[in-house]
Amino acid sequence: MDKKIPVIAVIGPTASGKTGLAVRIAEEFGGEVISADSMQIYSELTIGTAKPTEKEMRGIPHHLIGHKSIDDEYSVADYVEEAKKAIADVYSRGKLPVLCGGTGLYVDSLLSNTEFSKIKSDPDIRKKLFEFAEENGNEALFEKLLAIDPESARKTHANNLTRVVRALEVFEITGKTMSEHQKDSHPNPSIYDVCYIGTNFAEREKLYARIGTRIDEMLREGVEDEARFLFEHHGTCTAAQAIGYKEFYPYFRGEMSMEDAVAVLKQETRRYAKRQLTWFRRNTKINWLCKDEFSDPEELCKAAFNITKEFLEKK
Repeated sequence: MDKKIPVIAVIGPTASGKTGLAVRIAEEFGGEVISADSMQIYSELTIGTAKPTEKEMRGIPHHLIGHKSIDDEYSVADYVEEAKKAIADVYSRGKLPVLCGGTGLYVDSLLSNTEFSKIKSDPDIRKKLFEFAEENGNEALFEKLLAIDPESARKTHANNLTRVVRALEVFEITGKTMSEHQKDSHPNPSIYDVCYIGTNFAEREKLYARIGTRIDEMLREGVEDEARFLFEHHGTCTAAQAIGYKEFYPYFRGEMSMEDAVAVLKQETRRYAKRQLTWFRRNTKINWLCKDEFSDPEELCKAAFNITKEFLEKK
């Protein structure tokens, strides 16, 4: 492809205002939003995933939201394939693709044109690895990955069981680490010209306060019911291990009070936001906008509009 497709990528930690800003950019510049959130893909989950409501979408078409079941297998390779098609469709209709989400692996894999090797899954190997984690704990399985592939381990949280299992599975099948495969995954340059806009707070405590407020809102909206649904009917699916749900399970088992479970949930969400920021800050091309440095939300939007306009005028 001679001409690269322009993409506005609105990224940042959870609860930092990505969705609202992406929608406003799409409104201002005639765009449509493509989600880059690994949990908002599930049709059965709404509250705990902070899936945007019809009101929040403001009539702007959104892609890759609620289109999969929690029992479906879904990988970053699947996401990249679907997101590429969505971006191509949006652009072909004369619209501006606006990528929005906080799943750094999805964002980077898509925009850097990562090509995934077609290593098929081995059910026997996966079963063995999951059973090992169940018997010995997630940390014990993570230690196996750390010994075999420290580079992948540094990019993966010990409780992200799906990714840990996949990395170990790939090594057992091919004899090559996931890191080695990833180094061979960029034979072609990106097909996108990207303008990155990051949302955050200059003062970390203000982001943490916003996270606390959002979780309180989710509790009022009924996130406990979503978590119980996963716990009782889909305990082994990927979504069941997500932050926002798994923290309720000790409460459901009678091992923890609801108050303590909520405290753990807020703590784990803050830690997740910190990991997101660590991931995104490696990208020096991001134009960061901190909400607490603007007198009102409209001023922040204007700053984002100016960044987007300057980017598009160079096309």
